[in-house]
Amino acid sequence: MTDNAAQSGHGASDAAPPRQQDTPHALDGVRVLDLSRVLAGPWSTQILADLGAEVIKIERPGAGDDTRSWGPPFVQRQDGARDAAYYFVANRNKRSVALDISQPEGQAAVRQLAASAHVLVENFKVGGLAAYGLDYNSLKAINPALVYCSVTGFGQSGPYAPRAGYDFLIQGMSGLMSITGQPDGSPGAEPVKVGVATADLSAGLYATIGILAALRHAERTGEGQHIDISLLDCQVSLLANQAQNYLASGQPPRRLGNAHPNVVPYQVFAVADGHLILAVGNDGQFQRFCAEAGVPELASDARYATNAARVENRDALIATLRPVLAARTGADWIASLEAAGVPCGPINTLDQVFADAHIRARNMAITMPLDEGGNTLPLVANPLRMSRTPPSYRMAPPGLGEHTLEVLAQIERNPAQYLITDSE
Repeated sequence: MTDNAAQSGHGASDAAPPRQQDTPHALDGVRVLDLSRVLAGPWSTQILADLGAEVIKIERPGAGDDTRSWGPPFVQRQDGARDAAYYFVANRNKRSVALDISQPEGQAAVRQLAASAHVLVENFKVGGLAAYGLDYNSLKAINPALVYCSVTGFGQSGPYAPRAGYDFLIQGMSGLMSITGQPDGSPGAEPVKVGVATADLSAGLYATIGILAALRHAERTGEGQHIDISLLDCQVSLLANQAQNYLASGQPPRRLGNAHPNVVPYQVFAVADGHLILAVGNDGQFQRFCAEAGVPELASDARYATNAARVENRDALIATLRPVLAARTGADWIASLEAAGVPCGPINTLDQVFADAHIRARNMAITMPLDEGGNTLPLVANPLRMSRTPPSYRMAPPGLGEHTLEVLAQIERNPAQYLITDSE
């Protein structure tokens, strides 16, 4: 199934429980036209698709979504085509239609599809679709109820609006990297990005929230709207307590490595056989930790008795705790601290994550049929758990243009007009 990648078998064979045929989808009857690519937009439309929306993914003939080539590793299809593993992250439950929207015929097909769509998601540069007559105002004229979501790096307005936006740049510009990494003066101290594209992912989540709210409004009033999603806006919003700390104090927060700016002790400690996360969230937990760690006197020390005092005396407390934690193994600490009601845990690698009994019990790895040849595809499950309208897994991420004939036939268009072959 895969090229330059291990076969599925890392706990990924635990498919989600089969969905009952009479279980409704939350978004049954909603049609989504997906003109987005890479991650932020496709992440949003996959969520909508998992919840039952019909999602039609418009792709460039011969190339398709950029992420199809972002490998290795690659996944081999029965017909010999291969797509990068990255592509499979955000494109299940969609139909792929290859259309050249730079050509009048392709533009006409998209307009016809948009006329009956409820949602359109795009991530072209600001104003990029206006030249094709596929911008919000143009499509609003033929479908006033259309919910049109634009995902860009910097939004539709402001001095940076014309710029292309990339997750890495956004992590830096948003301030996220200024608070991520080892403290100045420590070994390896420098700003560090998060290990996944958090700006893209948060934009996809906010896009989904906005789309669902706009659909509710359109349902009540028949009025669609334009949703303007900026990666930079979304990532700034996710600075949460760090941003609020700055706004309240006027002091920019500094990098603390794995420590917490407002809670102590709440960080990674070296233990006898590796590392452990200790997450003491209140004074009662600190008292129980100290008793279990054999240092009960620290809980009554005025320097450490309250969280505010522990924050003020962070360096002295952490220096005292380091040799205490290092004396026992991670498993020993986890067993004793969990029994005492003190939050703690390991730092798992991904093979450990997908082998974990709880992750397996929650069915967070699923397996889908990839093609008629019997090949299967392991995927990460949708985390939503809904008692009546749960997510479902109906179609594996499609091959490029796999559904072009089917979809164009539904709108009575001749596929030969649309430059859909790889040779073109």
